[in-house]
Amino acid sequence: MKLHPLTDPMALRAGLLLFAAVAAFGLGWIVIRRLRKTLVPGFESLTQAPLAAEGLPVHAYQAVIQQLKQQKHELSAQRLSEGRKAKASDALSSTILSSLSCGVLFFNTTGLVRQANAAARKMLGFASPVGLHAADLFLTATLRPENDKSNSGPGSPSNVGQALAPALAGKSAVRGLLLNYFPREGESRVLELTASPVLAEDASLMGTTLVLTDKTDIERIRHDQKLREDVSSELAFGLRHSVSAIAGYAQQLARSRDPELCRLAEGIAGEAAQMDRTLGSFTGKAHAATTSS
Repeated sequence: MKLHPLTDPMALRAGLLLFAAVAAFGLGWIVIRRLRKTLVPGFESLTQAPLAAEGLPVHAYQAVIQQLKQQKHELSAQRLSEGRKAKASDALSSTILSSLSCGVLFFNTTGLVRQANAAARKMLGFASPVGLHAADLFLTATLRPENDKSNSGPGSPSNVGQALAPALAGKSAVRGLLLNYFPREGESRVLELTASPVLAEDASLMGTTLVLTDKTDIERIRHDQKLREDVSSELAFGLRHSVSAIAGYAQQLARSRDPELCRLAEGIAGEAAQMDRTLGSFTGKAHAATTSS
């Protein structure tokens, strides 16, 4: 038996599905048209004023980039200027150090020589002492007995390396240290040494400066002067002895009954006394000069 389409359940379902599909299509088309009308003006505004990735306009982003480039250029120029100033300062320091008659050395925090001027190289007899440790640099040097007597005792330094240790460690300066230095070639020298630690703003040790003064000629002059004073003292002592003998002879002559001999003896005794006073004053001054030196 054939059913009527209106009474057939399958036909009714198919019709309802078709109607729902047509209704959904129409509703979707209406929604798409409205969305299109809404999005088109926004898209046009984006094309007229494009934005960068961070949400800024492109021209603002380019201005920021240009400013950063300008700052980078200024920093590069400043760094170049500071580099030139540092080179000029180093050149000036080298010129000043090379013109000094005293020797100047700079040690790093480990006690190694990092810089030495021409006078220091000449005094120490090294073409370049850079890289040597202070103990090796003054290995052949000995401390002179003229150093501070208060340092003598069980705790006094026995060599130059020990004497320089406080300055190299940044604890205290070492001033007026006299030493005999024996270079590998040439005559020995008498050097006066002053070492001072160099501290940063935070009191950390940056290194140690060492100043050398050649006292060889002064010590030679002092030695020659002392030798002449010793010879003069010996001569004066001998002369005083002779004058004393002459004065004794004059006293013997003064006992004579001859008036002429007595008068002659008195003159000899007076001259002998005057010479003895002169020699006594000379020996006293020489002894005082020897003691003060």
